[in-house]
Amino acid sequence: MVFIPICTSTYTSGNARKKSSLSVEMSMILSASVIRVRDGLPLSASTDYEQGTGMQECRKYFKKLSRKLAQLPDRCTLKTGHYNINFISSMGVSYMMLCTENYPNVLAFSFLDELQKEFITTYNMMKTNTAVRPYCFIEFDNFIQRTKQRYNNPRSLSTKINLSDMQMEIKLRPPYQISMGELGSANGVTSAFSVDYKGAGKISSAHQRLEPATLSGIVAFILSLLCAALNLIRGFHAIESLLQSDGEDFNYIVAFFLGTAACLYQCYLFVYYTGWRNVKSFLTFGLICLCNMYLYELRNLWQLFFHVTVGAFVTLQIWLRQAQGKAPDYDV
Repeated sequence: MVFIPICTSTYTSGNARKKSSLSVEMSMILSASVIRVRDGLPLSASTDYEQGTGMQECRKYFKKLSRKLAQLPDRCTLKTGHYNINFISSMGVSYMMLCTENYPNVLAFSFLDELQKEFITTYNMMKTNTAVRPYCFIEFDNFIQRTKQRYNNPRSLSTKINLSDMQMEIKLRPPYQISMGELGSANGVTSAFSVDYKGAGKISSAHQRLEPATLSGIVAFILSLLCAALNLIRGFHAIESLLQSDGEDFNYIVAFFLGTAACLYQCYLFVYYTGWRNVKSFLTFGLICLCNMYLYELRNLWQLFFHVTVGAFVTLQIWLRQAQGKAPDYDV
């Protein structure tokens, strides 16, 4: 069990500076939000944000994190001076909270775990995936507030929950520590880490997420694998014929295996984002056409039509499945 003593002294709301300084000294949760991962749409949030200078800065970090959720691990922590931002992501939804720097990690992630379980129980995935308005589940704030009050009073909390499982989970799989260099500066000014991060940004862009695959895209992917398998089988048959001295042209073997490689590379381009992705797909389609032109004597018109048509279909699907665009600037 975890017992965390906290200060319960009162202070007037008119003195914002005093309020902010006391919040830093106390060990407490300050705010929480529920955000959709794919586009950063805020689904719900606590409504009692304090207005100190440090809190306003943290709101900017909240916005930046919400745009990068799809690129980050499912459990992370960002340290921002006197405050920590923790979040977990599951089933396309992220649960984010702001707490003071001395708030225990085990309580922070146990709090987020409770939010996640309640949200999944209350709302189905269809509702969260089709939501278009920010804060369309704002009524969930009632549960956030009640849970936050419990977790800000650990003495009463410790008799209701068992934290040993969460302690063990955090020990075995600690949250990923997000650096300011990864996040960038909150006020738009280049951070001290930005020089080192520019090169890393180019690397991470190579792993940028693509839009969800459509049914036609999945069909194209499967057909491309089928063409690759057919080319591979014919290639091995051509090798056998060559070894038996049946007069098989060695260039046919090269054409079959090049066709196999081209089809597999199209599958790769469909699944992963790379630089010059569309250009590569068109060049690969051109290689498929050249291979089939060379294999004209070994294939009938229907076979040639099938391979070229599948290549063109996959190229179209690669072109249609673009990288996910920048998330809208929701007022998180």
